[in-house]
Amino acid sequence: MNKNDLEFYGSNMLYYESALIELVSRLDIIRKYLLNKKGRDPIENIKTRIKSADSMIAKLTLHGLEPVVESINGNIYDTAGARVICTYVDDVYEVARILRSHDDIEVIEEKDYIKHPKPSGYRSYHMIVKLPIYIGDEYKQVFTEIQIRTLSMDFWASLEHKIRYKHDVPNQAIVASELKRCADEVASIEMNFITIRDMIKAITGEDHETKNT
Repeated sequence: MNKNDLEFYGSNMLYYESALIELVSRLDIIRKYLLNKKGRDPIENIKTRIKSADSMIAKLTLHGLEPVVESINGNIYDTAGARVICTYVDDVYEVARILRSHDDIEVIEEKDYIKHPKPSGYRSYHMIVKLPIYIGDEYKQVFTEIQIRTLSMDFWASLEHKIRYKHDVPNQAIVASELKRCADEVASIEMNFITIRDMIKAITGEDHETKNT
């Protein structure tokens, strides 16, 4: 975070930072639990971010809200966000299920772009949650966005963003069609990998990959 971000968010920054620390801590515990239970860590990596002041001001303005930090509460839900990268598609749903089971996490919204991809081919599982955050003797519930996706989904989304939004490409319809075709092929390959994984597990009685933490 730069000086402008700190000036914009002020003391609220600590709550957003704490929400991400809390979320990562819970995800780390989920990783250890599933590693102990199944012998495999389902999470490849976790990325977190807090929207920059410039991005937040632009979003507030777009929503017709005064571009000040007080306008965020109850209106903008993705100020703090985490991207959870899993190995397989079924890992995505397992991580989401466990987070959903936590009694002190309130799930505000869920969108399954894996079963129902966006027209572009984008696939991911999105959750908006409220996390309980205690700082000193103060308590707040902080909105946090969680995107859970596989390595392949993240790879596609990253390249799609660079191809579509970093260049002024002619024949956008052709490009969009090719990107959608690639997304469908990636989804098919992912299911094949799950089939291969399950075949190996049936033969050996173990998952084919174990990660150390």
